[in-house]
Amino acid sequence: MSVRVRFAPSPTGPLHMGGVRTALFNYLFARKHQGTMILRIEDTDQGRFVPGAEEYIMESLEWCGIQIDEGIKEGGKFGPYRQSDRKLIYKQYADQLLESGWAYYSFDSSEDLDAIRKEYESRKETFSYDTQTRKSLRNSLTLAPDEVKRLLHSGVHFVVRFRMPENHEIVMQDIIRGEVRVNTATLDDKVLFKSDRMPTYHLANVVDDHLMEISHVIRGEEWLPSLPLHVMLYKAFGWTDTMPQFAHLPLILKPNGNGKLSKRDGDKLGFPVFPINWNNPETNEIYSGYREAGYFREAFVNILALLGWNDGTDKEIYTTDELIQAFSLERVGKSGSRFDPEKAKWFNHQYMLLKSNEEIAEEFIKAQGSRLKAQVKAQGSRLRDQVEEVEWNRIVKIISLVKERAEFVKDIWSQAWFFFEAPTTYDEAVIKKRWSPEMPLILKDITSLLLPYLSLAPCALSLGEFETLIKGHIVANSLNMGNVMNILRLCLVGSSVGPGVFDIMALLGPKEVIARIDRAVQTIG
Repeated sequence: MSVRVRFAPSPTGPLHMGGVRTALFNYLFARKHQGTMILRIEDTDQGRFVPGAEEYIMESLEWCGIQIDEGIKEGGKFGPYRQSDRKLIYKQYADQLLESGWAYYSFDSSEDLDAIRKEYESRKETFSYDTQTRKSLRNSLTLAPDEVKRLLHSGVHFVVRFRMPENHEIVMQDIIRGEVRVNTATLDDKVLFKSDRMPTYHLANVVDDHLMEISHVIRGEEWLPSLPLHVMLYKAFGWTDTMPQFAHLPLILKPNGNGKLSKRDGDKLGFPVFPINWNNPETNEIYSGYREAGYFREAFVNILALLGWNDGTDKEIYTTDELIQAFSLERVGKSGSRFDPEKAKWFNHQYMLLKSNEEIAEEFIKAQGSRLKAQVKAQGSRLRDQVEEVEWNRIVKIISLVKERAEFVKDIWSQAWFFFEAPTTYDEAVIKKRWSPEMPLILKDITSLLLPYLSLAPCALSLGEFETLIKGHIVANSLNMGNVMNILRLCLVGSSVGPGVFDIMALLGPKEVIARIDRAVQTIG
């Protein structure tokens, strides 16, 4: 059988990063085995439908680079790929189960069931509609056939429930967890179909997986309790020969390891839990996503891939192609994986270093906009084509000097602002330690060295030429090298931090260097 996998989210809100990881593992598995990746929207629960959620899911997957082969937008011969568009399909399968005795009609009202639950609670017990309690409830197993017909024709509310066999041990195989055994005495008779002609998740899920010829169901651990019912549905339909293989992924845990990382943890814990920003249509609140927080797509995908899976080596940085080649479900663990937000930042920093200076320069210009002195010539497809060549080359060189110190593109400004704006204040601690009465005269002599080069643009004079001029002057005049260099840095950036002094001078150019030294002398005195 060819590999066909599906990611089947419900459009009930934003896609949590755990859902994205499920989609990613399905995608990696499909590509590893030259298979097909399907996106199916499971919207049978119309009461929980959230406008915009379906579009959000598709945009999130697209940003993550998870390519869909069959889906709502892509089409395919197994469509429709939205369950609400398939609702006419499911009744025949509910009828098939009723006719074969694997399902029955239940006419119990919600009020009746609530009263029974309260009665059980008063005895400190939990009610379950199961193999034992169904014998005394209002259903087609206890009512006379004529009464069942009358109720169905009268339009009274009903549901179709799966008829679990009594005291039967279900033996299941999970690729990640191995053999799983459950006795039907611990299971309830789940609702499969409702009188509004809409199926529940369980029926629609199994029918769609069968009709779409899904070979492997890779989903979150939270669906493991549903596995016995789904296996029994395959048996009831006579589809066991084509039943997919199952793999239930471990939970993503909170940073402290206590409990599942949930949608409600977004922003509350100080980091995103969604791939991209989500604007809640009910409250207009915006919940932050990794894209808008400044994470590179490749970094986010790399983070998710290592939550619950590893290839048995110490390797941590993977391209998507490398992940595809290395991925296997057998290397997915059973235990929950603790999410480390600091490690996530580390991943982003690694991708910052891997990207070319030109790529980072593009992102930097996008992020900083009018703050930069880059002269945008016209609207175009690439910022590289919009920025004056001299300034573009200067920005690329600046990126090469500071990206080592940045985790995100948005951090670069704090490391590089002085290349674009002159300081207006100066570090008092450096002044107290380094400034002396003769310093203005020393600085004046240094600026005199640069006057012959005043007309040169930034980057025209190399750092080596600046170094030769200034260091030669310091040595020739028996000045304190460390002291003078620290004061020069103070004049140029306002503090004692930053790249090499001569790197800064070369990127500022002689004219700006002289202006900054003069301004510092006038300010400090």
